[in-house]
Amino acid sequence: MLRTLSPTEQHGVALGFIMKEQREAAARATVSTPSTPRVESLKPHVNSYVGREGEPLLRWLVEVDIAITARLIVDPLSKFLDLQQSKHDVHAYAQSARYLVSNIVTNPIDEATQVVTFMKGLKDGPVKAYLFREYPSTLESAITLAMQEEFSLRQAKLHVNVPQPMQRPMVKPSGGPEPMGLSSATTAGSQQRRGPSNVRCFRCGNNGHYAHECTAPVQAVKGRRDDTGYHHGQ
Repeated sequence: MLRTLSPTEQHGVALGFIMKEQREAAARATVSTPSTPRVESLKPHVNSYVGREGEPLLRWLVEVDIAITARLIVDPLSKFLDLQQSKHDVHAYAQSARYLVSNIVTNPIDEATQVVTFMKGLKDGPVKAYLFREYPSTLESAITLAMQEEFSLRQAKLHVNVPQPMQRPMVKPSGGPEPMGLSSATTAGSQQRRGPSNVRCFRCGNNGHYAHECTAPVQAVKGRRDDTGYHHGQ
């Protein structure tokens, strides 16, 4: 049918077909939820039809139809290869990576590509540097290491940000004796209670304590006095 038409009429038919496809695509986009706009991940290129000899118009129309249909498809592989962590935490980023990998059914990608893509999409920082040092062999091991490293960094920040109790400065008095520490006071008190070692008890005759601190029995004290020749009045 198209062969019997003039070139101008052929161009008119092609233009009408393109306009119809565009209207149908716009209608499908309007029916979809406006809060989740369609992501055009595939952008196929179709050459313009110029009507040269040996260039069938029908084949060009089929290419246009395929291109329009393809633009409505969200390709999980393209989305996974372009995946970025952005402002998400590692857990949310890992869940997105798992979801996209599970949707790649036709031509599954190998583990090495999954690991490299996951590490490449991480934010620049300690987690990304740690994973490139370890270089895990599977996507799940990479996710586990990334989540563990992020948890360790958060714990370290919590310990650093704990407020320390403020120590009250010791004010040195302008005059008078300096305050004595508790340990010094205890030591001095015990020494004062014990008394100097060169003090002699006139009750029992032993050194190291005074008579009012003496605990020796009376008979022992009397015998010691007799032995030492100690007598009152001397």
